[in-house]
Amino acid sequence: MTLFGTAGIRGPVEQITPSLALAVGRAAGEPGETFVVGRDGRETGPALAAAMEAGLESAGADVVRVGQLPTPALAFASRGRRGAMITASHNPPTDNGIKLFVDGVEYDRETERAVETAVDADESVLAAWDEWGRSSALEVLGKYRDAVAAFVRDQFDAEDGSGSLLAGLSVAVDCGNGVGALATPQVLERLGADVVAVNATVDGHFPARESKPTPETLADFSAFLEAGSFDLGLAHDGDADRLVALGPDGDVIHEDTVLAVVAAHYTAESDADDPVVVTTPNASARIDERVRAEGGRVERIRLGALHEGIARERAAGGEETAVVFAAEPWKHIHPAFGGWIDGVTSAAIVGALVADAGDTEALRDPVTERPYRKVSVDCPDDHKPETMGALETDLPDAFPGASVDTEYGVRLEFPDASWVLVRPSGTEPYVRIYAESEDVDQLIDDASTVVESAVDAGTRS
Repeated sequence: MTLFGTAGIRGPVEQITPSLALAVGRAAGEPGETFVVGRDGRETGPALAAAMEAGLESAGADVVRVGQLPTPALAFASRGRRGAMITASHNPPTDNGIKLFVDGVEYDRETERAVETAVDADESVLAAWDEWGRSSALEVLGKYRDAVAAFVRDQFDAEDGSGSLLAGLSVAVDCGNGVGALATPQVLERLGADVVAVNATVDGHFPARESKPTPETLADFSAFLEAGSFDLGLAHDGDADRLVALGPDGDVIHEDTVLAVVAAHYTAESDADDPVVVTTPNASARIDERVRAEGGRVERIRLGALHEGIARERAAGGEETAVVFAAEPWKHIHPAFGGWIDGVTSAAIVGALVADAGDTEALRDPVTERPYRKVSVDCPDDHKPETMGALETDLPDAFPGASVDTEYGVRLEFPDASWVLVRPSGTEPYVRIYAESEDVDQLIDDASTVVESAVDAGTRS
C-alpha cells in the first residue's frame, strides 16, 4: 500500500476516511511519545482529527490538541515532539489528508514507509488498557505569530518589539478562506505594515476561489491590487504552506524569482564559509546565479524532499557548511527558524525585502528573468523507466554543449544559464519538459523531438 505522496497523505474523503486516520494514528503512535494534532478549515477536519487522536492515544501516545491553525504553526508546535496535521493543503474542499512531523520536520520516506507497512499489515498493537495516552489542549497560534515576528526582526536587525520594520508598506493578503487568515495578516501588522486581508474568513468550502493560488484563481485579487494603491500582494493556499507574491499592478511575480531573491538574502546574511541553498530540479538557474553572486552554492533534491536535502547537505558538509535556505517553487523552508515549509514566515520575509528595496521592481532588478515554459509529452506509466533510461544518453547527445545532471530526471544546463529538465510525472501518464531560455520555444521544440522519439522507441519495443 502506498499512502504517502510527496506531501503526506492526501486524497478524496472517500479514501481519507476516519478509519484510515484511526489506523495511521495507531501505526504512528508509541508509548511515551507526545503528538500535537491540528487541522485546517476543511469541513471533514474535526472528524478526521478526532479519529487520529483516538488512534494515537490507543497506541499509548499522549495527544495535545492545538485546534485550527496553519500547517507551519503545527510544525512549530511539534518541536521536541511529534505532530499530525489534518490538511489537504491546496487540494479542493472534497479532499483531506494527513501530514506527520517529528521535531518540526516532516517524516522522511523511511518513517513514512514504516507507517504504511504497519497500516497495510494491520500490525498496530493497542497499548494495555491502563497505558492509553492522555489528551490536553494548548494554544499555539499566539506563540507562533510572536516567534515569526521576532525571527524576521532579527533577520533585518530591527529593534525587538518594534512595529517599524514594515512601516509605510501597504500589503494586501488573499487568504483564500484558508487558515493563513489566522496568522499572516497579524504578523505583518505586528511588523508595522498597513494590511488589507481579503477572503479572510476561514471556510472549508473555499467559496472565494480555489484553494490553490495560481494566476488564474487569483484573477479577482489581481484586479483588486491593480485598482488599489498597494506595494505588495500576497496569497496563500488552504493551509498556508504556500506563498504567491504579486506586484502592485496585480501581476504574479514568478515563483523562481521570489525564491532567488529570498535565497540571495539568506546567502548574503550568512557568516558561514560555505552557505548552501537546497532546491529542486525544476527550479530556475536564476537561483544559482543570485546565490553564486552572494558567495553561496545551490544543491538540488527531488520534489517533495527538501527536508531530506537539508539533512544530506548537513551530513556531507563540515563546520564550514550551513544550509541557509531550502525551497521549491511556492514552498520555502527557513532553516534558521525551523525545518518546516512556512508560507507565513515567507510572507513576512518577502514583505521586509520589498520594504528594504523600496518596491517590487527594485527587488527583482538583480534577477535575470528568462522566458519559461513547461510542456507534457504522453508516455504510458509502464514505459517511463525505459524512456528515462534512454534520455540519459539521448538528451546529452542532442545538446553536447550542456552540463548534465541525471539524479532527478535529466537536467541540462547551458553556459548562458539556460536550462531544460525532463522528468516523469509521478501522478499522470506524461513526461514533463521544463525549460528556461531567451529562445525557450526553440529549446522546448528541440527537447520535445528527442523525448517523443524516446517514447516512440520504448512503446514499439
